[in-house]
Amino acid sequence: MTTALITGGTAGIGRAFADKFAALGYDLVLVARNQERLDEAAAELRGEAGEERKHGPVRVETLSADLATVEGRALVEERLGEKDRPVDILVNNAGFGLGHSFRSGSLDDEERLIDVHIRAVLRLTHAALPGMVLRGKGSVINVASVAAFVPRGTYSASKAWVVSFSESVAAELNGTGVRCMALCPGFTHTEFHDRAEVDPNEIPSWMWLNAPDVVDAAIDDLRKGLTVSVPSIKYKALVGASKVVPRRLSTRVGRGVSKRW
Repeated sequence: MTTALITGGTAGIGRAFADKFAALGYDLVLVARNQERLDEAAAELRGEAGEERKHGPVRVETLSADLATVEGRALVEERLGEKDRPVDILVNNAGFGLGHSFRSGSLDDEERLIDVHIRAVLRLTHAALPGMVLRGKGSVINVASVAAFVPRGTYSASKAWVVSFSESVAAELNGTGVRCMALCPGFTHTEFHDRAEVDPNEIPSWMWLNAPDVVDAAIDDLRKGLTVSVPSIKYKALVGASKVVPRRLSTRVGRGVSKRW
């Protein structure tokens, strides 16, 4: 039975991944900080909320861990390394936005973001790969953002790191049967923007994506062997344009949008 471990798996894109994998009949390991929300999500995914699943009830394990802490990361690393309960798919999805500029914000918040967006992705990927390579199969999906291509602030910088890291790991895994991909969605209807104190009315309606569509695109791109997935044609066009626009101009654009992704 295929098992997927998803960080930030109780809401947004992480929950959409959980729903998709549950529908495919996969077992799940959900990681988040809030145990109550983990229990609620697990009950729904198991079918205890009355929702019928194509493959029947799924096995859902929960793991309460704060990935901004050494202890929280260690808990998840330990689970990923268990040989008798292998994890076949790792989705590094946990993350948050800051909603303020680098100069005006808290340095503690900046470092917490780095711990979750970079250090956790680094360590969890490193913990998952040995078993996957030994078995000759497995996938790592690191959720980045279109913000990775707009240089502005620690958030954008951390997501750019995720993209570069994922591409590097994917190249290193060539021929092993294991895949690694960075997922770069644009504005997506989730709790993320509320937490980052972003008014959704500031963003044109055509720029919004739905989390299930993002997940479907990601899985399609993973199956195709892509190392970077950018869901939707409109965002593919924007990312393509960012590569030819002068860096100075893209940096100016980033001042207005970086906190929203």
